[in-house]
Amino acid sequence: MSNEKLLEQVAKVSAETAVKTALEYMEQKQLKEQKNRRDMRLRNTKLLLKHYRSFVLHSKDLQIELDELEVPDDVFEEMHSNELVVESIKRSKKRTLAMVKFIDQMLRVYKVLCEESGRDEEVRQYQTVYKLFIAEEKYSMDQVAECHNVVVRTVQRDTKDAVKTLSALIFGIDSIRFDS
Repeated sequence: MSNEKLLEQVAKVSAETAVKTALEYMEQKQLKEQKNRRDMRLRNTKLLLKHYRSFVLHSKDLQIELDELEVPDDVFEEMHSNELVVESIKRSKKRTLAMVKFIDQMLRVYKVLCEESGRDEEVRQYQTVYKLFIAEEKYSMDQVAECHNVVVRTVQRDTKDAVKTLSALIFGIDSIRFDS
């Protein structure tokens, strides 16, 4: 074989190997990013549930506040952007109110799904999430375990499974697209 043909073959094999390696690297990187996005949605759902009671308290009289929120002219005289400040506050309050209403709606859907499943395990998962995050009286994991006559590990697993389902309800198809 001549040196030219040998060099061509080496170059061709090198190029194919480089392309294959680059594609594998990009695929692994993309899978890692997808997993991180899914994990973030689960963490976001847990965070929403963790702060749910605070959001509800904050939003109790929010609509009235939004309607009444007016800034007296003398309060922000020195600020040129007083309207922007008020609008920013209004937007934040509206987002909080909208999020509470949306979470309430998704919790109702989740409750119906669990009850209609006919599986005691799913009903227990809803009740676990309800007692831990939604009910006015806050329960500890130990108290929930005692209520359902299960161990704390079961309460943790029920919470994890419920959060996964709620993530699908809250974030839609994006929450399950990358699920493994």
